Amino acid sequence: MNTLKSTFIILLSALVMTSCVDDLDVTPKDPDVIMAGNLNDDPAYKKQVLAKIYASFIIAGQGANGGSDISASDENFFTTMRALWNLQEITTDEAICAWGDVGISDLNTQTWSPSNPFLTALYQRLGLSITYANDFIRLTKDDTDPTTIQYNAEARFLRALAYYWFMDLFGNPPFTTEEDGVGKFFPKQIQRAQLFDYIVAELKAIESILPDAGTAYPQADKGAVWMLLSRVYLNAEVYTGTAKWQECKEYTDKVINSGAYSLATDYRQNFSADNHFPANPEMIFAWEQDGVNTQGYVGTTFIIESSSDATYLRAEDYHGLTSNTNWNGNRARKEFMNIIVDTLATYGGAIDKSDVEFSKAADGRVFLKMKKSLDIPSASSSGDYGVGVYKFTARNHDGSQAANYNPAFASTDFPIFRLADAYLMRAEANFKLGDAAAAVTDINVVRERAYGNTNGNITASQLTPQFILDERAREFYYEGQRRTDLVRFGQFTDGSYVWQWKGGAAAGTQTSSHLNLFPIPGDEVSANSNIKQNSGY
Repeated sequence: MNTLKSTFIILLSALVMTSCVDDLDVTPKDPDVIMAGNLNDDPAYKKQVLAKIYASFIIAGQGANGGSDISASDENFFTTMRALWNLQEITTDEAICAWGDVGISDLNTQTWSPSNPFLTALYQRLGLSITYANDFIRLTKDDTDPTTIQYNAEARFLRALAYYWFMDLFGNPPFTTEEDGVGKFFPKQIQRAQLFDYIVAELKAIESILPDAGTAYPQADKGAVWMLLSRVYLNAEVYTGTAKWQECKEYTDKVINSGAYSLATDYRQNFSADNHFPANPEMIFAWEQDGVNTQGYVGTTFIIESSSDATYLRAEDYHGLTSNTNWNGNRARKEFMNIIVDTLATYGGAIDKSDVEFSKAADGRVFLKMKKSLDIPSASSSGDYGVGVYKFTARNHDGSQAANYNPAFASTDFPIFRLADAYLMRAEANFKLGDAAAAVTDINVVRERAYGNTNGNITASQLTPQFILDERAREFYYEGQRRTDLVRFGQFTDGSYVWQWKGGAAAGTQTSSHLNLFPIPGDEVSANSNIKQNSGY
């Protein structure tokens, strides 16, 4: 597997104090430290610095147990993908967390404020990744070496990805590029629609520079660019007020017709230790995790451990990790269970509570288990209540141990883009464009993998917006997409769909539509006069 490991220390000019002394010696005393002045001393330095940008999305930093790049009471708690997962999942029907840490209950019940620490952490982390990328892009943009040109394009992709999450979650973030240089200044705020145009332009500019689809994993290639463009266009109406369904179809066509990818035969291989490309031909782009080289309670390790408990979902039984297990935090709400488990077809309309693992479900994507009770007594009650989820595993998909197995840290990559998403995005685009037959064909490709045959296939008469939303839930649960999908379909806040403890009510209730966008952290608004708070906060 092509690897881009983050086992080094990097200090770019964005991270160090600058000096006005013209002849300042910029050679670091520690040979393991890379600074702006010696980036070109060794070709390996550029790859190492690029790896730092990749790593900034999945781990806390370098050094013992991560060595966090941002000071925090728990360096693992507030990493990018862990904070992003919380904002995208426990704010929805797919997950609820039992822990009493500050900010968790606010997300469980959609009652957050601008001081929520997970909002602040993700905001800061995305900004830090953008800062790393800006500096690297600035330092390499005039380099004519073909490899460096590719690395520069990869950094631009990672910056665009960070800005995509900024746009999706916060709407109107501060905006900087490599042209802004390094120093103390207050970044200006960009509006959501303008940021949309910038991201699209950046991705199209680097499309021809990056390697062909399916040739660079885990680094970004054309397939990753096409998927991000598809995702941006999928949600264009939310971001700009104008739908871009034809453009979404155009880029999903590129992914599917490239011939570089195919659906994994076994759905769960996407969430197993051998889920990397090409062993898994479905994976297009992911954050690489390795039990030896990317240690930390982050990413898939966090998902596995936070979903396990000592009674119902023991990690050693389901997930393969045996050290620091059974955190008993995250589980799903029963309303999500009713979406993923076809109760009418499987159980005649009522769940058979003796079938605790839903073994009768024909859909092979059901990795759930009933816990003590399907009803959750309070928004912060024990993890023993609700529906256990054991979709991710630290084992290979055949049950064997990973080659780089560690009892505490998973070697399972966290999927960002996989081929099934291209099919379902194209199906949604075709449906919106009036081609129901093409939409049904793409949906049935995904469902035939899930059912192992055509028994789960649908017809055009069964295709509705609600079915498309539900199918995405069945396919992508716990992958950090649910909030975005619910917002697009008008069901995250004031829509007709509610779930337990939404809005703080036991049975769930509608919430204000301003919550479709998270607030800019209060500290940022106070510190930077250029930043205006999102409406409603």
